[in-house]
Amino acid sequence: MTQKIFDAVIVGAGPIGLACGIEAKKKNLNTIIFDEGPLVNSIYNYPINMTFFSTSERLEIGDVPFISHGFKPTRTEALEYYRRVKNHWNLNVHLYEKIVDIIDEISLFKIITKKGEYFSKNVIIATGFYRIPNLMNIPGEDLPKVFHYYREPHPFADMNVAIVGGGNSAVDAALEIFRRNANVTLIIKDEWIDESVKAWIVPDIENRIKFNEIKTYFNSYLTEIRSDEVDIQTPEGKLTIRNDFVLAMTGYQPDYGLLTKAGIKISNDNFEQPVFDNETFESNKKGIFLAGVVCGGKNTNKWNIENARFHAERVINNLRM
Repeated sequence: MTQKIFDAVIVGAGPIGLACGIEAKKKNLNTIIFDEGPLVNSIYNYPINMTFFSTSERLEIGDVPFISHGFKPTRTEALEYYRRVKNHWNLNVHLYEKIVDIIDEISLFKIITKKGEYFSKNVIIATGFYRIPNLMNIPGEDLPKVFHYYREPHPFADMNVAIVGGGNSAVDAALEIFRRNANVTLIIKDEWIDESVKAWIVPDIENRIKFNEIKTYFNSYLTEIRSDEVDIQTPEGKLTIRNDFVLAMTGYQPDYGLLTKAGIKISNDNFEQPVFDNETFESNKKGIFLAGVVCGGKNTNKWNIENARFHAERVINNLRM
């Protein structure tokens, strides 16, 4: 039996991967989209009560209107919207099918998943960054009390909770858990909370810190985690406090394993960005393109749904056919 050959295989069923599929469909190209998890897996893993920075129209793809109840949409509304987009365009999406290798066979790429093999003229990697957390690499980080993802505050009510990080994820978690009668300690490596923290919650966290309701250690970091306590290195020296849970909101990174396995070079700068052409979004590996957040490497704030939507049209227009 002859193996079907796709014009493009798209790795990642997030908003930008879906946008690539839509642009390909407009040109009558034969594509398939893979994701190792559910549709828009990164958004699914956001905190349950999360509200987006962007307004709904700035998250739209494929000319499908995104109507939200509030000025800024919620995680739940976004999940429903992107399901509707996928169905509206009848995109060929394979969920829960992890890609394990991308092999260059000269004129075609062989894409190996845990369920089968596929052949394609082009590969588009739009995997985002939310799957692999940045580890602290300290003793005790593998204990079951340590979480790198935060969903909701209820499990941490009335507990002693240490939260590592000064960005939106950490601040949101600290405020929500504090209001469930938890004893929250915030540990931030910098001198203050991150400047990217949502403007409407900055006064709240500043007041909680000011009145010592959320005990905060700046220029500090965890050094060890044990079953009922943690060690914190502060400017004044080492401190040990009682602890039930640790939320390590230390950020995330792209799947460098897949990128390097596919032959994509990584820059030597601090952001470790994959190498690609800024106009065509083709990587150093001919026929493999990048789209979305993955383009920024460890600089995960550089690209988002709002400012990366144009990648899709640029990539599809430069595919090798």
